[in-house]
Amino acid sequence: MKLQQINDKKASGKRVFGLVTAISLVIANMIGTGLFTTTGFLVEEMQNSFSVLLLWFVGGIFALSGALTYGEIGANLPRSGGEYHYLSQLIHPIAGFLAGWISLIVGFSAPVAAVSIAFAKYLNSVFEFLPVMMLAIGAIVLFSGLHLWNVKAGSKVQNIITALKVLLILLFVAGGLWLSPGKSLNSMSNGFQPESVFSPAFAVGLVFVMYAYSGWNATSYIAGELKKPTKNLPIALFTGTFIVLVLYMAVNYFFLTIVPAHTISGKIEVGHYVAAELFGSKGGKIISILIAFFLLSALSAMIMAGPRVYQVIGEDYPWFKKLSRVSSKGAPVYAILLQMIIAIIMVVTFAFDTILVYVGFTLSLVSGLTVAGVFVLRKRLPEKENKFKVPGYPLTPLIFLIIAAWMVVHALIERPLAAIAGIVTLSLGVVVFYLSRNKV
Repeated sequence: MKLQQINDKKASGKRVFGLVTAISLVIANMIGTGLFTTTGFLVEEMQNSFSVLLLWFVGGIFALSGALTYGEIGANLPRSGGEYHYLSQLIHPIAGFLAGWISLIVGFSAPVAAVSIAFAKYLNSVFEFLPVMMLAIGAIVLFSGLHLWNVKAGSKVQNIITALKVLLILLFVAGGLWLSPGKSLNSMSNGFQPESVFSPAFAVGLVFVMYAYSGWNATSYIAGELKKPTKNLPIALFTGTFIVLVLYMAVNYFFLTIVPAHTISGKIEVGHYVAAELFGSKGGKIISILIAFFLLSALSAMIMAGPRVYQVIGEDYPWFKKLSRVSSKGAPVYAILLQMIIAIIMVVTFAFDTILVYVGFTLSLVSGLTVAGVFVLRKRLPEKENKFKVPGYPLTPLIFLIIAAWMVVHALIERPLAAIAGIVTLSLGVVVFYLSRNKV
């Protein structure tokens, strides 16, 4: 049986999401915690503003390469589940299962926890009497409930919040142009230092940046519910990622020109300090509230996308059958609830920066293996049946794989605890896979 025939038989779900929602989902997944928190950690790592901007650019090229490659894979395997489905088809069922396992623990639950913490931190920077942990947990419960209640309502809320969030980012850029014209990168720069590109700090910085760019593959998780997936999936992945790359470069340029480096070094609420500098104390508080609100867009997007992966696992593995059950309105009930519980546990137990490295390292392993799968796809699928070919093949996927390998190696050396946690998570996934097969 041919690869495409296997996929067509398994493709399931009502086609309820259009191209606008698909692009919105990518943008919303990407623009979240990372944009408004990561630059402070990058400044602390690199001690050079030009190098920090270059990190954002290299990360964008990495994400675009991955998005284009996923476009080819997803157009030919248009079933929900993302890496779980792709690797199961292209590599081996255990590779797909591990991808699904990572999506559950790392790909979605951990970022859901991180976004909720960032939301709470920004709100707490204005209303100091509000408890950070309770705010974070409350946000997770609220949006999990929304997506349990109604799939279409969740989709509409997603589109609206994402559009408003992009407007907020444009406000940052406009504010920087209007209030701080002609400023250059802050005094920490000391000119561009080419040798910094090959330093361990740059590689570790990329791990942070890739957390900020994570989400470029978001639409692949709902492919089974996407209208015209062979056409809309590649368009959504590339368009959403490119828009975010442009916005990230613009916003971070102004972050680094408006606020002194020492002010934001190692800080989570970077946007709060920038807004206060641009718009004064009161204006900064208003912007911080808006950032907190729009971080909920990323939270909503991940709560929408993640459970679709677990739902597909439930369809394929009887041990996880409950995860495949949906409500009368199409919501994967148990999958959403499971993700909510894991995310809340992480909010209570993990430090914010540990989550970032843990996520960046582990997802690089899975996405790297998936991108490598395009070479398998080209061998197994007749050329005339290929519905979308990644531009620049084979260079495009190779760029992704080289950068991913570089990050993974340096993360192991420079941040061993977070990297080891990722390896332990994968190892537990192997154990669960074989236990589940024995129960079939």
